[in-house]
Amino acid sequence: MLHKVQIQRLPGNEDIKLPQKMSELASGFDLYAALPEQVVLAPGQRALIPTGFAMAMPAQLEAQIRPRSGLALKHGITCLNSPGTIDADYRGEVKVLLINLGQEPFTIQRNERIAQMVFQLVPAVLLEEVSELSETERGAGGFGHTGRT
Repeated sequence: MLHKVQIQRLPGNEDIKLPQKMSELASGFDLYAALPEQVVLAPGQRALIPTGFAMAMPAQLEAQIRPRSGLALKHGITCLNSPGTIDADYRGEVKVLLINLGQEPFTIQRNERIAQMVFQLVPAVLLEEVSELSETERGAGGFGHTGRT
């Protein structure tokens, strides 16, 4: 099933590429920096990078903002809240929260690919309060309860 997502280019960003897939079977749409001037991220520094567009999705979708693997591997640049979630009712500019976990300063240029956006279906869920939960073999075990391996 094809889901229609409306994209609005924001004023002053006519030169910024809109999200696009870089190959036919890619799951993510690359996002581009819509910076008025370059930004230098020092090691450990974070910045909210605009993309120059807003969008409207159908209610059954969410968009997840994820790191680009090449930037993460080569430079230590990743998304701080990964995956970042964009809800279907959000109409503001899409922005990407980047952090430099590398050893060197990293310069982000206007129209540079900075992250990717993957759309996911959101199931309809009804939370039901109960006084007891069903038993399982695992129970409440979590956070490494099965050992190191």
